[in-house]
Amino acid sequence: MDMVKMGAFLQALRKEKGLTQEQLGEQLHISSKTISRWETGAYMPPVEMLLALSELYGVSMNELVAGARLTPEELPAKAEENLAAVIRDNAAFQLEERKAFWQQKWLADHRWTIALLVGVFAAASLLFLTLDLLKPFAFLMLLAMGLSIFLHNRRDGYVEHHLYDDKLDA
Repeated sequence: MDMVKMGAFLQALRKEKGLTQEQLGEQLHISSKTISRWETGAYMPPVEMLLALSELYGVSMNELVAGARLTPEELPAKAEENLAAVIRDNAAFQLEERKAFWQQKWLADHRWTIALLVGVFAAASLLFLTLDLLKPFAFLMLLAMGLSIFLHNRRDGYVEHHLYDDKLDA
C-alpha cells in the first residue's frame, strides 16, 4: 500500500470539493494537522474516517486506500490487495502502539510506588554500606532484583490484559 499515493488522492479529492484542510477537519471533528498528516502519507486514516471520507467524496473505501479511482473491473482484485495490505501493514503497528500506551499508563499509575521503593532501597543500601554490613546489603540487592522482576511481570500482565482480554469481554 502506497500511503503517499493515498495521501495525494485524498488531497485531490478534498480540493475537488473545494475544501481547505481546516474546513474538512471541522466537518470530521478532527484537527487540520491530522488531515495534513493523511495527505502527506505520514499516517493512514482510521477505518471510521475512511468510511466518512468515502461518503463525503463519493468514492469507495477501496479507491481511497488504492489512492486512485478504480473501474468496476479493477475493483475486486484491488479490494483483495487493499485488505491484505491494510491487515499486514497496520495490525502489528497498532498492536505495538497500544502496547506502548498501556506500558506508559501502568508506569504513570505506579510512579509514586516505584519512586518510594527506589528511595527505601537506596537509603537502606547506603545505611548497610556505611555500617559495613555486607550480608544484609547482599540480601537487600537480591530482594531488589526480585521486586524488580515482580513489578515487571505485573506490568506485562496489566498490558496483556488490556491488549487481549478486554477484546474477549466485548
